[in-house]
Amino acid sequence: MNYRAMPTIPKWAFILGDALMLLVAFTIVIWTDGAMSLGRITLLVICVLAGACLSIIPYLLEFRAAVKFTDVDNLISAATQIKNLQGVAQQIGQATSQWQAVQEHCAHTVTSAKEIGERIAIEAQAFTDFMRQAGDAERNHLRLEVEKLHRGEQECLQVLVRLMDHIFALYVAGVKSGQAPLAEQLGQFQNACRDAIRRVGLVPVEAKAGEAFDAAHHQLPDGALPAQEPCVVAETLATGYTFQRQVLRQPMVVVRPPAAPATAGSSKAKVAASGPAATGELRGASPRSTTIEAPGLFDEPPPTRKP
Repeated sequence: MNYRAMPTIPKWAFILGDALMLLVAFTIVIWTDGAMSLGRITLLVICVLAGACLSIIPYLLEFRAAVKFTDVDNLISAATQIKNLQGVAQQIGQATSQWQAVQEHCAHTVTSAKEIGERIAIEAQAFTDFMRQAGDAERNHLRLEVEKLHRGEQECLQVLVRLMDHIFALYVAGVKSGQAPLAEQLGQFQNACRDAIRRVGLVPVEAKAGEAFDAAHHQLPDGALPAQEPCVVAETLATGYTFQRQVLRQPMVVVRPPAAPATAGSSKAKVAASGPAATGELRGASPRSTTIEAPGLFDEPPPTRKP
């Protein structure tokens, strides 16, 4: 709706009437001396109300005209739309025919999609079966390879432990032979071999003479009776080993009762015991002391390490 096309009401006449009524009210107020009478007050109120009504009336008339113009525009628009109903009906008929064609095409598409979905499901199932079989074969192959690696690792550990046992026996024999240069060279050779095996994770564990015997960390030779009372380690027969912080074998030791506390009266006997007789035992004065009698020490493989 275009408000510029509406006929406008001349507002100046209403504004003039409003001004006159206000002027009358102002004149009444000026000419009144003292208290105003009821009649003058009534006349004053009537003039003010009449002026207000005159200022409001043109806007009310314009609003009513705008409403009527809006109604006319709506009627014209409705008439135009009614005229277009025939064209809309034709378009609806065409859309209905097109919808039927689209529905037939959709039905054909749905049928094709179902067939494609069934084929995809069959192929997916076949692919899943193939991948499962391939995965099972690969896992079996990897399991065999891992078992081979573990067997090879165990064999290498067994060989290294046996070699180190022989090197330790050779070192002990050199120490008990009483030849200091030979014992020193064998000790350096043993240390070099131990440094080499540490690089692959094999660490030797040797019990110190004089430390308390612990069945959880030491073992006795085959056939030796377990200690019934607290004992100390007298000598290490075979070095223990750990591989990657897992115990392969505990050190094999010979135990003895702990030494009695020394008294003032037995100090001379203690000095005499630490003389040539004691050094003869350490140096292996007897021919038999140059060998280590540990039944089955080099015949039994080390315990199998858990993977």
